[in-house]
Amino acid sequence: MRIASLLPAATEIVGALGLEQSLAAVTFECDDPPGIRERRPVVVDTALPPGLAPGEIDAIVTERVARGLPLYDLDREVLAGVAPDLILTQDLCRVCALPAGTVDEALDAIGITADVLSIDPHTLDDVLDSILAVGSRAGVPEVADRLVAGLRERLAAVRDAVAGRPVPRVLVLEWTDPPFLAGHWVPEMVHRAGGEAVGAVEGGRSVGAGWDVLPGADLVLVAPCGFGLGSAVAQAEEVRQRLPGLPVVAIDSASYVVRAGPRLVDGVEAIAWALHPDAVPAPPPGRVERIG
Repeated sequence: MRIASLLPAATEIVGALGLEQSLAAVTFECDDPPGIRERRPVVVDTALPPGLAPGEIDAIVTERVARGLPLYDLDREVLAGVAPDLILTQDLCRVCALPAGTVDEALDAIGITADVLSIDPHTLDDVLDSILAVGSRAGVPEVADRLVAGLRERLAAVRDAVAGRPVPRVLVLEWTDPPFLAGHWVPEMVHRAGGEAVGAVEGGRSVGAGWDVLPGADLVLVAPCGFGLGSAVAQAEEVRQRLPGLPVVAIDSASYVVRAGPRLVDGVEAIAWALHPDAVPAPPPGRVERIG
């Protein structure tokens, strides 16, 4: 089977299922399995210029969405040459990845047929179900069952470790300029890690809010969408100035928070350590960092 992944989370899932050799095409953001975008054709690229600050990204995204312009470019010629049997895409967020409707239009235009699976989770259980769905479509349901069972065991271990402990109020910032409160599965991640994500709704969309109306919290988790730990740490410094007196934690959001793949469980474990460092083991370096 030849699999074209148009979503970084889907690429991660395919790799975790042991199907890296079946990956025939990926996106410019795919980095798990490590080095995969250097070894496979890239069929999805961003329409945004590189090196922008968060505020600049927000301004361009807002302007392009208002004008009905795409945020991602699909290389139809390369996709046609790959001739995939299975295409993995999404309809959850047009800002985060190429929408499934664009894929359907492209397939009609270039005249190829492929099985298209749209991965659109809103909760952690939805993410685990997505892994099972990919495993089923890719012909390895037993592997997916074992992977998901192991992930559930790890989540249960975190639950048991933080049970009965004080529950800190956590302000999760998915964006910092302007501030956005995290949505979808992220508030649930905080809940499973032994905290309460203030101002957010589990399974809902992220919500914009001004600095002067952010809800009260005991700790701020800076998890900027699409950014790694280094950028999160840099943005956390501004958050400290905006919200003096609050402890601030930065996390590699691109890998462990906003990407709906198996590493969300790593993210839950990292957040649990940030909230309850004496209850759970410290995560490997490079995932999460206390700023103050």
